[in-house]
Amino acid sequence: MNLFRVTTIVFLAMLITVGCTTQQEKSPEEKLQKIKSLIQEMELEGQEMSNRLDSVAHFYQDLLAKKDSLLKNPAPNPYNFEGPFSTNLPGQDSSLSSIIILNTTPDRQKAMQEVQMTNSLDSVFRDFIQKNPIAVQIYSNSSMQVSRVYPSYDAKNIVDPNIDVKEFNFYYEADLAHNPGKGVVWIPDAYIDPAGKGWILSLVHPVYDGQNLFAVVGVDFTVSDIIQNYLESMEGEFILVNEKGDIVAGKANAIEAFSMPPLKNHVYRETVQSDNFRISDFNIFNSKSREVRKMAQSFLLDKRNHFDFIEEPNLNEAVCMRFSQIGWFLIELFPNI
Repeated sequence: MNLFRVTTIVFLAMLITVGCTTQQEKSPEEKLQKIKSLIQEMELEGQEMSNRLDSVAHFYQDLLAKKDSLLKNPAPNPYNFEGPFSTNLPGQDSSLSSIIILNTTPDRQKAMQEVQMTNSLDSVFRDFIQKNPIAVQIYSNSSMQVSRVYPSYDAKNIVDPNIDVKEFNFYYEADLAHNPGKGVVWIPDAYIDPAGKGWILSLVHPVYDGQNLFAVVGVDFTVSDIIQNYLESMEGEFILVNEKGDIVAGKANAIEAFSMPPLKNHVYRETVQSDNFRISDFNIFNSKSREVRKMAQSFLLDKRNHFDFIEEPNLNEAVCMRFSQIGWFLIELFPNI
């Protein structure tokens, strides 16, 4: 083999190597652009959902403005009650919600009148769910302790009728003290849904009667659906955390790589539905890895967006970006190949 041929082969090999490296290696800026696009997709759908929930709240406000005439000339009431619970069952009539007049109501007679006055919410709720497939339920909870949830569910066997809805964040996060702007509010922390949907996130909106908070309308999304609809739709290892470092959602491989507790069936969305799940266990500041905890400090407290791993043999780097509309951070992890 002559010198020219050898030189040519070496040169071509170098071009191939450089070409492969160029395709595989992306700059931190390019990696940030990827998660920025994912965040924008999630926030766009969230904004559309917010606008539609705002419309629901305005419809509710209009009902309150006409309450005297609605109570004077009531429409037929499709609901009957056994104690606190409406008697309709899931699957019987898809036009109806499940309604609970909780035992904590200060005036059951006024609560019954409220049910009568607000029954037209059912058609609005149904339309909302049909147009927002990622939403699992829409509801209203009133200061009179009337809870209306659509679609209907087995409330009698799930909900304690002695609860006070005002003690739950899906109510008080919308009150005047927490929400002086009286608009749509995201609840950034996942919580257990008393209606049995598992770990969920909520978007809520207050409804005022004059200066008084009359009710809060809200829509729920399950953590498992966020994982399936967004994080698993894009190639890469992603974790979504709140400002405290709690993992809101994430891919199983990424969570395990961050040295978090073992997952049930190795799937995070199944783990968060289990009875023994504690969200504090899944906080990146509590990772068994010192370097992961250092990364959490860098991203959440120091507001940096790139971190290189040195000590972790299986981890190379991570990038992070904050949401603009809610106190969440999206992290993409890059393991060593």
